[in-house]
Amino acid sequence: MKLSRRKFLANGSLSLAVAMLLPNSIFANKNAKDIILGIQLYSVRDDMQKDPLGTLKKVAAMGYKNVEHANYVNRKFYGYSATEFKKVLADLGLKMPSGHTVMAAKAWNTATNDFSDSWKQTVEDAATVGQIYVISPWLEDSLRKDYDGLVKFLDVFNKSGELCQKSGMKFGYHNHDFEFMSSLNGKLIYDIILDNTDPKLVIQQMDIGNMYGAGGIALDILKKYPGRFESMHVKDEIKAATKGEMAGGYESTILGKGVLPVKQIVDLFKEKGGTTEFIIEQESYQGKTPLECCQEDFKIMKSWGY
Repeated sequence: MKLSRRKFLANGSLSLAVAMLLPNSIFANKNAKDIILGIQLYSVRDDMQKDPLGTLKKVAAMGYKNVEHANYVNRKFYGYSATEFKKVLADLGLKMPSGHTVMAAKAWNTATNDFSDSWKQTVEDAATVGQIYVISPWLEDSLRKDYDGLVKFLDVFNKSGELCQKSGMKFGYHNHDFEFMSSLNGKLIYDIILDNTDPKLVIQQMDIGNMYGAGGIALDILKKYPGRFESMHVKDEIKAATKGEMAGGYESTILGKGVLPVKQIVDLFKEKGGTTEFIIEQESYQGKTPLECCQEDFKIMKSWGY
């Protein structure tokens, strides 16, 4: 489903008005000191591939205090072991409260009724590096074809939440666009995910940009699932000149320059949605360098009080 900008803004404004009328008791208010502002390092993926240490130094110099990884391969973050990467970050005054590692179907061994060694190591290394959240940013296509099979795998999400809790962390899921485009048994994939995961075990990291072209409206989702979104990917979207990266032909852009009411969304989620982690992510750059965009995005978020 595609929405015009006019329809989106109209729906979003209506949702905001309704959400603001909901009793505060169902939401978790957070103080400014509780807020985490960070950057998803996928935003500077090419720079991180070429020179991870040099790129992290530049990110820290911009004023960022928190990063979120998108590279964990063979028990290493950008080529560093968990212990090494924690020291690299600490030396730069950085922390990594969250990270992205896909929990694939093979992470659960049905024969042993237990997680694979690889997934256990993922959780172990996340704890070592100092993460609060272990976020899975994808759902394999094979898991989206059968309702009962998906529900069964979502119980593995809950089990992963239990595993992460043993190390003082939380497990979470990060949406793209397909969750709002595909249905099983008459229910959107996104609704199936939220209806079959325990909020005490699985947090949701809402990507407000990914969902837009597929018809997902952040303010409406908050109204339907209050308090489920401890983390957010803060993005703005613009209609791409060529085929965009997400549904509807959209691509990310500098905050405040696109079609999303970003400040309105993040303010409401902070004040009444229980969101404490706001991760800036920009994947397309419209002629600027990724680092230039990340610096502009950071300044904009700080000007908004984050």
